[in-house]
Amino acid sequence: MAQFFSKSANNLARISMIMAAVLGGTAFYVYTQVARSSYLTGRYVEKQQPVQFSHKHHVGDDGIDCRYCHTTVETTASAGMPSTQTCMNCHSQIWADSPYLEPVRASFRDNKPIEWERVHDLPEYTYFNHSIHVAKGVGCSTCHGQIDNMPSVYQENTLQMEWCLSCHKNPEQFIRPKSEIYNFKWQDSNLTADERLKLKEDYKIRSRDMLTSCSVCHR
Repeated sequence: MAQFFSKSANNLARISMIMAAVLGGTAFYVYTQVARSSYLTGRYVEKQQPVQFSHKHHVGDDGIDCRYCHTTVETTASAGMPSTQTCMNCHSQIWADSPYLEPVRASFRDNKPIEWERVHDLPEYTYFNHSIHVAKGVGCSTCHGQIDNMPSVYQENTLQMEWCLSCHKNPEQFIRPKSEIYNFKWQDSNLTADERLKLKEDYKIRSRDMLTSCSVCHR
């Protein structure tokens, strides 16, 4: 019986399998990069707000503590958004006639909250609690970046599950003394490895298995 395939068919088959593997690997790599890109995660994208509130001015220049506006960050799941009354505590005296702040004054007069554009928006199936992170020594800048240098707030991190797990697997690498939680000048290198482990013990941070359990974030 005559040979159906030519001798070169074996080489073509090998080349085809190699090309399929290379193309598959390339496609997977491209997918992982696109999935982490700002196009899908919103990372580094500045959002237009009804009033372009500058954290750089208020926090970096004026030194206003995070808790002055985000009053519930230590006690509830949400950090809380300030009411217009909080803004007017200062701006009834400072820049009181500025046209730029008219939306703030209108909100106060009409008792109607300003509709801010959410910057850090987790999926509905994800549970996040600010208070427990603060209680365990996680600083604001660990998740939100250098807010004190942001004229317009943007999302510093991807907020993807792999980013959350990088901390939950090794929480001692990301914690700090509670007195430094709101200090944006704090550097991770300010503590030794032993000091970090001591803080982890003092804060009674759960085991890696517990922190990476699905039910911790998906309830």
